[in-house]
Amino acid sequence: MINHTMIVSFDRPLPETELDQYLADIERVMLDAGFVQSVVARRHIPIPGEEAIPALIATAIVQVTVADIDALAKGFSAPGVHEVIDRWQSRHPYKVAWANHEALV
Repeated sequence: MINHTMIVSFDRPLPETELDQYLADIERVMLDAGFVQSVVARRHIPIPGEEAIPALIATAIVQVTVADIDALAKGFSAPGVHEVIDRWQSRHPYKVAWANHEALV
């Protein structure tokens, strides 16, 4: 089993309803692709002063669980995935850092 953990950082703050919709869209398109076992998306919990740290600070975290590397590759090449990503990128630019790893617990 492999976890694909994405740290999503929007260039500008999003209204809560927009962020909720982004997270729902990502969850839906990944599950609809049929190659993932689970998708969990959560908001970043900010702390005072973190904006002064020269790092990529998350807006949200998305974790996709798949059976293996082949399922991960198929999930991200499935129809609809890049359309959702491109649509959100064009409306609200963001950066993503990710790591593929075994379960942390």
